[in-house]
Amino acid sequence: MSRETQTIETAEGIKLDARIFRPQPPHEEEEEEENPNPEQAQSDEKSSLAIVLVHPYSVLGGCQGLMKGIARGLAHRGFPAVTFDMRGAGKSSGRPSLTGSSEVRDVVSVCKWVAQNFSVSRILLVGSSAGAPIAGSAVNQVEEVVGYVSLGYPFGLTASILFGGHHKAILQSPKPKLFVMGTRDGFTSVKQLQNKLKSAAGRVETHLIEGVSHFQMEGPDYDAQMVDLIARFIGSLSNPGNQGALDQHSDE
Repeated sequence: MSRETQTIETAEGIKLDARIFRPQPPHEEEEEEENPNPEQAQSDEKSSLAIVLVHPYSVLGGCQGLMKGIARGLAHRGFPAVTFDMRGAGKSSGRPSLTGSSEVRDVVSVCKWVAQNFSVSRILLVGSSAGAPIAGSAVNQVEEVVGYVSLGYPFGLTASILFGGHHKAILQSPKPKLFVMGTRDGFTSVKQLQNKLKSAAGRVETHLIEGVSHFQMEGPDYDAQMVDLIARFIGSLSNPGNQGALDQHSDE
């Protein structure tokens, strides 16, 4: 795996500081051409999809560093992954907005940059905490985005004061979506999540992690589990027969 630094400029001139996590390139050996690797087709499928990760709330200190562990894990699985600081976070220019409305344009800009600069035809959007509603509002604005993963979407009443304006976009999107949440999430109860998703369009899956809080799930101890869930969801995009595999609980 390799990591690169990149500056991505939005249409408004905001400069976003990004990190590109690339998988280890396959060894190019002549004998592979004579004896094709049976896993080559799977490798080609992985390389045709990139993952853009959207970090938690900038106003409370959210930054791309919080997504580094997941990005590295995905790159080790063979998926190119991109993290970035939204406007006003880290080294990115501009100022953050309270509701995340301006940051949606940051996500769209990064996705479009990835589509133009990577040899991929598909993008998966992953948002963590407040990054989930922001990413959700961008899903239908980029044609190459084929799916969405939420890690701790703040659907609760208090959080909805800030992020309620984002709910409609992701709930009405026909694109496949996975919602991952701890059962002790302090911002959204399991019942609130289930009630919200009743009205969701398209294919919707949930994965509840028993006994885990919102900020616990954001922590590095759960990065490997998040990587596994995301990788399995990507696999189900290519094989819809597996789509029910994620609708479940798991123990801490």
